[in-house]
Amino acid sequence: YGASEGLDVLVIESNLPGGQAGSSSRIENYLGFPTGISGLDLTGRAYAQAQKFGAEVMVAKGAAKLVCANPRYAVQLEDGGRIEARVVIIATGAQYRRPALENLSGFEGAGVYYLATPMEAQLCVGQDVVVVGGGNSAGQAAVFLASTARRVHMLVRGPGLAETMSRYLIRRIEENPPIVLRTRTEILALEGNGRLERIDWRNDENGQLERHDIGHVFVMTGATPNTKWLDGCVAVDDKGFVKTGPDLSTEDLAISNWTVARSPFLLETSRPGIFAVGDVRGGNVKRVASAVGEGSIAVAFVHQVLRQ
Repeated sequence: YGASEGLDVLVIESNLPGGQAGSSSRIENYLGFPTGISGLDLTGRAYAQAQKFGAEVMVAKGAAKLVCANPRYAVQLEDGGRIEARVVIIATGAQYRRPALENLSGFEGAGVYYLATPMEAQLCVGQDVVVVGGGNSAGQAAVFLASTARRVHMLVRGPGLAETMSRYLIRRIEENPPIVLRTRTEILALEGNGRLERIDWRNDENGQLERHDIGHVFVMTGATPNTKWLDGCVAVDDKGFVKTGPDLSTEDLAISNWTVARSPFLLETSRPGIFAVGDVRGGNVKRVASAVGEGSIAVAFVHQVLRQ
């Protein structure tokens, strides 16, 4: 949106463009795609579109620190580089939480996955798999994997899905015979030689412990915001998500030394000209359409900031 409206835009991306949306196996509630679209396809199109309008994309460059002490902001890169800008839009998203299992990292990529794409689905053809989590990402993964796997064991720590998942996904799970919902259940141990081979889980309601020869676990247990690199530059809430617009208190603005007469714009942080959009923002709506819309709205306010 910024590039299409004539702004000089640089995107700093530590991994492949697309973020969390790019890891979604299938997005079925995005306007204009009635049969759904894979996250990889959607973000690939967005990347090509941004380049068409002239945005520069710097891949494999991580942001180490946001420098906000001077009138002109700067992003300090992990390789020591420094990029100055009049306006900064923070869209660093969030990272999936990992279960507290001692040997989890040894099986990552070898039986433990944090996304469900066609590549992972092909590894699970005719086999049992486990999906951990009760949110929309977990529901989408379970439905997607049920098309190739023999059985999908969906493990959630709560009593059900109603409080954490969209109704349309709950209905699809209930109507999908290969999906077995196991409530109040958590993984206790992972075993295997080089790759995952067995899983132990326990029902916390009755204490029953089960061991299964399953070699594929998809972990979709929520996320923590990627905000450590901000180094206290902007106000964040008690969970580390960036506070914006009306969520900012007078105290937040005083601590950040808010220097303009107006109140913060919608999506603007406690520093004038620094915005936050998507999953990194406090109170975010976990929908791809919402993240895209926030990007568009932020750019509209960027023009107002640049005119001041």
